[in-house]
Amino acid sequence: MDFRIPQETKDLLAKMDAFIEAEIKPLENRDDNIRFFDHRREHARTDWENDGLPRKEWEDLLREMRKLADKAGFLRLALPKEYGGQNIGNLSMAIIREHLAAKGLGLHNDLQNESSIVGNFPQVLMFRDFGTPKQKDEFINGMLAGTHRPAFGLTEPKHGSDATWMETRAVKDGKGWRITGEKFWNTGVHTASHDMVFARTSGNDGDAKGITCFLVPMKAEGVKVEFYYWTFNMPTDHAHVTFKDVYVPEDAVFGPVDNGLVLARHFVHENRIRQAASSLGAGVFCLNEAIDYARARKPFGKALASNQAIQFPTVELMTQAEMLRLLIQKTAWEMDQMTGPEIQVYLSDKVSMCNYWANRFCCEAADWAMQVHGGMGYSRHKPFEHIYRHHRRYRITEGSEQIQMRNVAGHMFGFLGKNRKADA
Repeated sequence: MDFRIPQETKDLLAKMDAFIEAEIKPLENRDDNIRFFDHRREHARTDWENDGLPRKEWEDLLREMRKLADKAGFLRLALPKEYGGQNIGNLSMAIIREHLAAKGLGLHNDLQNESSIVGNFPQVLMFRDFGTPKQKDEFINGMLAGTHRPAFGLTEPKHGSDATWMETRAVKDGKGWRITGEKFWNTGVHTASHDMVFARTSGNDGDAKGITCFLVPMKAEGVKVEFYYWTFNMPTDHAHVTFKDVYVPEDAVFGPVDNGLVLARHFVHENRIRQAASSLGAGVFCLNEAIDYARARKPFGKALASNQAIQFPTVELMTQAEMLRLLIQKTAWEMDQMTGPEIQVYLSDKVSMCNYWANRFCCEAADWAMQVHGGMGYSRHKPFEHIYRHHRRYRITEGSEQIQMRNVAGHMFGFLGKNRKADA
């Protein structure tokens, strides 16, 4: 067994580090852009008088960063070659995500907006695999050019993880459909051109079949953003959107009619393993900062690091980090050996293990770093509170800890079918 990072990935990391120092750090510090990352970050990013949405200057800066990263050849690394990427795979993406997050807060990798010099682009793959030729041409090219931005509307006021019980309905109307319902946590609609709206088109509540995805223009008559939820980590772009008798033509159907949930599941494993790697990196950053501070701080005439009360909790968390890294990278490597359907059958439980444990680890590491730093750790002059608030949401989104554990238990006890190949 070879646990070494592949040489091509090592080379990529070195090139990224050089790019960050040469182009991203200067941009981060230009024109007081550092206000988006120092103790002023939450206020600088949030337009409090405009529903708590991200300030235009903040999103403009992220856009400028992405343009630089795209020009340098990093932004599309995970995409297939036909879209300007290198299809580097899940193992390399996991290593890169951990590496970037372990650098701490910065323009190079700000996960509050899922914005990084290495993009994720799950929706591009959705259109590649499920879009019509017209949809592929319009949306893939549009997303990469920045002219099209589809949001994602699955969760509802009364339904989250129980998506098969959604109450939004779509009925046939001549050559099109009429949609009525509402969506919660409809992220990104403030800048979206379209919304991917999941609605029941047949079947009964609780049936996985009978749900269809529609590409609804945000400007369509009957679409209304009711308000934005202010969250633990501001700014917000999480909207409550209603759809009242919204008409869309037949070509707005995205993917198979009555089997739209395959789209929702399509990219979940890639998202979860990369999210786990980011949480691992952010948690390790917090621990390294705590170690440095404990060595430098000398209350009662001796370094904090000399106290076992500081040593042992740090040791336990760093041990978790080492074990998580092995599990995340092994699982990511195995994902690269399988097709999507095979991952769903044989590896979904391991991806869930990585995800829920890494997200929990990050919150515990950030909390411990606050404790080691004392009052300064609690202040916004250190990044730990921001890291905690951001990564805390991942213990709920993309499937809560309990849903992830339910998935693991389903494979372990056979409720979701066997999760071992016949020859294993």
